[in-house]
Amino acid sequence: MASKIKTTGVERVHAATYLRKAVQFCDAAADACAEERYDAAMVLSIHAGISASDAACIGLGTRKCTDSHERAADLLEEIGSHSREFTEAAKQLRLLVAQKNAIEYENKRATRRDAEVGIRRCENLVGWTKNTLATAKLL
Repeated sequence: MASKIKTTGVERVHAATYLRKAVQFCDAAADACAEERYDAAMVLSIHAGISASDAACIGLGTRKCTDSHERAADLLEEIGSHSREFTEAAKQLRLLVAQKNAIEYENKRATRRDAEVGIRRCENLVGWTKNTLATAKLL
């Protein structure tokens, strides 16, 4: 079945660049949380998850052509043939992205707990992406 998600082919070697961004965002999220800047920690966690997802997709040769981050999770599942590990990674991404608008654009402040949960999720996604890219011999 053809993908319903608009994608573009990308050279797989670029996956490492997106992973480096994800690692930087995730590390910065932990630093922001330690400094009690919970909104910044959440936004950085969300973007770490998005970059990690992009890295995994690029590692498998494709990337979404839309700014819809919700579709990024769908693509992640699709490229992984809905396997358990890709479905779990997509779930983690969806949970992060679900908070994006509220934290970035609405009158909602992130709590310490929000930030800590966001950091755990981005750490899980970044770790999973590292393993996925290492298995594909892209790291």
